[in-house]
Amino acid sequence: MSALTILALTAALTWPVTPAPPDIVRGWQPPPGPYAAGHRGIDLAAPPGTPVLAPTAGTVTFAGPVGGRGVLTLTLPGTGTPPLRTTFSPVTPLVPTGTTVPAGTPLAHVTPGDHCPTTCLHWGLLRADTYLNPLLLTPRTPSRLLPVPPHPRR
Repeated sequence: MSALTILALTAALTWPVTPAPPDIVRGWQPPPGPYAAGHRGIDLAAPPGTPVLAPTAGTVTFAGPVGGRGVLTLTLPGTGTPPLRTTFSPVTPLVPTGTTVPAGTPLAHVTPGDHCPTTCLHWGLLRADTYLNPLLLTPRTPSRLLPVPPHPRR
């Protein structure tokens, strides 16, 4: 993902649940291989019924069950070829596949699941079959370098 793509997205991006920023229950842990164990997204603290909001404009390209869990996928236009896709689970989708939505649109509600010790929203990010860290899309304050104190002479 190019720096310009990230910069353009983060300018218009909102967190998918409130309050923002939500507590991160579990971070991203990329697997060493396509079938290896890992955590292919981040888990955000969210009680059952919490609205899941579109973090940016996009098109719902999947809304339905996967492995007994409700999943919603939002494809982000203008993010390269193939475009980025962000996924949410476990959820009850509110909008059907094919719906184009602006940022902040309620897409789903968080449902109880067995993914976290407490109810959470699993938020994933992919380009084709490659999982990425969804925190790349979150708004961040710029880094600031602090002055280095002079070394004492001996």
